[in-house]
Amino acid sequence: MRRAWIPATLLLCALAGPRALASVDLTVHGVNDPLRSNVLAYLSLARYKDRDLDATMVQRLRERIEREVRDALRPFGYYSPIVSSELTQKDKNRWSVEVRIDPGPPVLMTAVNIQVTGEGSTDPRFTAILAAAPLHAGDRLDHAAYDRIKNDLQNTAATYGYLDARLARSQLAVDPEKLTATADLQLQTGPRYRFGATTIDQGVIDVGLVSRFIRYHEGDPFDFSELLRTQFALDDSQYFASVEVRTGEPDRERHVVPVSIKTRPGRRDRFQFGGGYGTDTGPRGTFLWDRRLVNGSGHRFSTQLEASTKIQQLQSQYIVPIGDPALEHFAIGAAIQQSIPGDLNDKDFSLGPSVTLVEDRWQYVWAVTPMYSITSTGYSNLRDRLLVPSLTLANVPRGYLGEALFERGLQIELRGAAQLLGSTVSFLQLHVQDERVFRITDGWHLLLRGELGTTLVSRLSELPGSFRFFAGGDQSVRGFGFDDLSPVVTERNANGTFTNVKVGGRHVITGTAEIIRDLPRNLGLSVFSDFGNSFDVFGHSPNPAYPHFMEYSFGVGLRWRLPVATFGFDVAEPVSRPGAGPRFDINFSPKL
Repeated sequence: MRRAWIPATLLLCALAGPRALASVDLTVHGVNDPLRSNVLAYLSLARYKDRDLDATMVQRLRERIEREVRDALRPFGYYSPIVSSELTQKDKNRWSVEVRIDPGPPVLMTAVNIQVTGEGSTDPRFTAILAAAPLHAGDRLDHAAYDRIKNDLQNTAATYGYLDARLARSQLAVDPEKLTATADLQLQTGPRYRFGATTIDQGVIDVGLVSRFIRYHEGDPFDFSELLRTQFALDDSQYFASVEVRTGEPDRERHVVPVSIKTRPGRRDRFQFGGGYGTDTGPRGTFLWDRRLVNGSGHRFSTQLEASTKIQQLQSQYIVPIGDPALEHFAIGAAIQQSIPGDLNDKDFSLGPSVTLVEDRWQYVWAVTPMYSITSTGYSNLRDRLLVPSLTLANVPRGYLGEALFERGLQIELRGAAQLLGSTVSFLQLHVQDERVFRITDGWHLLLRGELGTTLVSRLSELPGSFRFFAGGDQSVRGFGFDDLSPVVTERNANGTFTNVKVGGRHVITGTAEIIRDLPRNLGLSVFSDFGNSFDVFGHSPNPAYPHFMEYSFGVGLRWRLPVATFGFDVAEPVSRPGAGPRFDINFSPKL
């Protein structure tokens, strides 16, 4: 028996031994994208050409080519293509396959009938779908376009409360011999349902406060997107560990949909630690303590400490929700800040109330801030007592629910003080900032950023340093140091010598134009130009050592976006100052 196994074992080893594996070069002629991409997606040979294939398998896959090409072209309306393929053996284990395709004449639509009947026939959402339908009589047959119209109608009906909607007709008829096709779609919407009663199951905050987070009212036309917005608003409130917003069984007689909200309590306290690095600020760190829930009325308290070589700040806020609690609140804030703008050393102590309101796409923040400020240049000290009313107006996205915004939009701040109200100096200041990103084409973007600030004050030397304008740095005019662009004054030292001191200006103008190219692996490459300066008199250079009123630079940048952090690397040449040499900026920001 043992001897009998020997030849069998040798035979199996021979059969299982190394095979001659083929590599295949595949080319497709006669069609362009999107037809070519679909052909390659259908071809078995395209899917398997990089796997271990022997010559027999290559022959079998080649035999499928004509059938698979026909299947790939049919969704685009080409029902009678002429397909040929040529298989060439280049060497022992290498093959070349050329596929030549003549798609032939397309199938044309002779009639397209799309209707919406019932209560939704005049709904703007359905009329918009019909007006933008991508399929018309005389067009080439496109199966994907037909499916898209059908799906849009059905999804719209389900989302906006036409829960009894059905397709009374759904037919795409093709006559391959005559190369003609007809489409017939009819959606019967039935009645539109409305929101029924909402039951709330939670024990975290007052029921009345929860109700104010709801983005709909009982009796409103049903809209599934408003349920999602309610879910997001309650989640973002941070009062709860989890939130479930669900619909109940629709009442088919009354045409209403009941809703239930169920929550689970979250942790009252949140602690966060963060760190980062920037060429402007050096190493920086943050600590945040957020008491998310003080009482059943939804009050909250937060304290944040930020520290870097340029700025140290401790601020606290006690927040009371008002109006729409997802967007609006009353707060009392206190802050201590020490900063080094230009050659100044500034210390501010402030305490005051603010009210945040949102109307349509605008957020309004009204504040009155009593503050005490000490501004020092090393050779002189300025002490100010101020009462500063302010209004900050910011543009927010449509459907904004109070979430943190990672793109800066239009922001307008107006603030001032008056000696009649007890301040040591009178001034009025306007500061406008805006940033827009435009899509040029796939993977290419254009970023435009601008800043304009102006101050009415009789003597700038009486204005606290935190209210003066500076420019320069990786968030301003790159290629120049942080707050390096500033008017300069000459001060006498104690030993009788004189020093030029950057003291800030009444006005500021900065701008950026940046072209960004998205790269694989969350990378981005940019080419940019920045310009700007802070100044006291328009049209005059703020620094006698340099002749230009506006400084400008050109540079390139690299972005690396990770789930937990963003790295920014910029190299900018300050071309308005020949010989100054390029400046390299690094910015590392963790996402907390």
